[in-house]
Amino acid sequence: MTAFRRMEETTPEQYADIGMKSGLEIHQQLDTGKKLFCRCPVRPYTDEFHAEILRHMRPTLSELGEYDGTALMEFKTKKEIIYQIHQDTVCTYEMDDTPPFELNQEALDIALEMTMLLGCKLVSELHIARKQYLDGSIPTGFQRTTILGVDGSIPFDGGRLIRIRQLGLEEDACREVSDEGHRRVYRTDRLGIPLMETVTEPDMRTPQEVAAVAHRLRWLARSTGRVRTGIGAARQDVNVSVEGGRRVEIKGVSRIPLIPLLVHTEAYRQVALLEIEKELERRKITPSSFESSTHDITDTLRATSYYPVAEALKNGLEVRAVVLRGYRGILSMRTQPETTFAREISDRLRVIACLDILPNIAHSDMEGETLSSTEWTKIKKLCRTGDNDAVVVVWGNEQDVETGAKEIVIRAREALDGVPNETRRALPDGTNGFERILPGPDRMYPDTDLPPLAITEERIRKIQEILPELPWAREERYLEMGLRPDIARRMSIAPERDLFDRIVERTEYDPSLIAFFLLGRFRAECRWG
Repeated sequence: MTAFRRMEETTPEQYADIGMKSGLEIHQQLDTGKKLFCRCPVRPYTDEFHAEILRHMRPTLSELGEYDGTALMEFKTKKEIIYQIHQDTVCTYEMDDTPPFELNQEALDIALEMTMLLGCKLVSELHIARKQYLDGSIPTGFQRTTILGVDGSIPFDGGRLIRIRQLGLEEDACREVSDEGHRRVYRTDRLGIPLMETVTEPDMRTPQEVAAVAHRLRWLARSTGRVRTGIGAARQDVNVSVEGGRRVEIKGVSRIPLIPLLVHTEAYRQVALLEIEKELERRKITPSSFESSTHDITDTLRATSYYPVAEALKNGLEVRAVVLRGYRGILSMRTQPETTFAREISDRLRVIACLDILPNIAHSDMEGETLSSTEWTKIKKLCRTGDNDAVVVVWGNEQDVETGAKEIVIRAREALDGVPNETRRALPDGTNGFERILPGPDRMYPDTDLPPLAITEERIRKIQEILPELPWAREERYLEMGLRPDIARRMSIAPERDLFDRIVERTEYDPSLIAFFLLGRFRAECRWG
């Protein structure tokens, strides 16, 4: 199998060889006084709360009478959802006890401004849709969202254009506090804040380009002076695919500098999964010939000294073995740095079966590191395995182990088809882990509580009259004045930029001196009064 390639050693030509492409979904909170569909104030995040609400989520049929795969996956987890509510920032709308209020017009104007700056074609009428969220992050089970414009673009290096697929306006979700076992806790202080979503086409061809485009879109948003800043105010979802693979979404990347390594790692994870698919094909294992079996081995391991299993048995839990015929060696094949295919299975069990105390599996490709060789021999004899088979051992309560055994088989079977469509979470070391199945079109359906809203020519004209100069055009102008590149970039989106322009126009002072004063001493004087 090909060794995992380090990002520092990978050239643009090598990314082209694997057919890597990537796109972005930028989520940016808007700086409004009130929420999107109610009149609750937008306040700073707080750990204080006044009440808790318990809910369980269930999937609903789409308009075509079908269930979304992500909704079904979340339902398998059987999570108990707890909402911690602050009385000053939440009302009965967020709890789905009253219909939505009229769309926040201030938020709409800000989002329309950004839509125009991106050169998108504006829609003539807004239609609110519901997007299912069964992870519990929105108490209603769906997010209200609408599209404002499509088919825009921004300039990029070398005269290229990065295409903008669409810009939407939606309500933000809750903040997750904890997720342990079958209990997930959210805080509602972020819920309902107006959120702008900018979606690019997959036009980026290297990890570095993805980060550069993210910087440029954030730069543009901040040039309006009407977006929130700080931790959590902007989040990036990164979509990655390679030739022969599928689109995988890396969710909620909070810092742009993390993007290059995450994109690189995901691209080569997909290359590794495609190599596993080829290896299984070489072994003549197909969807029709795939075989597995599940066995109760609780009594077989009663005397084990392997701590995770011994503790499970001590607490009255069960142990099962899943046999994957012909999969010997597959589980130890590398998919990410210091990570093997077994992690793909472990992640599924952590999320879907709620077996979140790690390690949650042991497998026969790592004999000697978990159960003893004698115990593996007993398990293989009981399960009647062949020399080319792999065995995965899982432990937990009856319900979770049953779900876990099924998910082991599902993920092993998916390996026959290369790269599954998934949403994955970014990890601090640049790797990623399974979060959920990638949502499909059945996730969206029309909202029945709010009527369509026309975007009038008068509204468009008023916004066009106040559109700011594009920040990269302003930066170029400042560079021509002699400002240092870092100062020109800062001044291009600074609140003092218009004042800077007026002073430069009406005086003969050195522009660099004026910029230094406005960005330094002037701000300090304003701050301290």
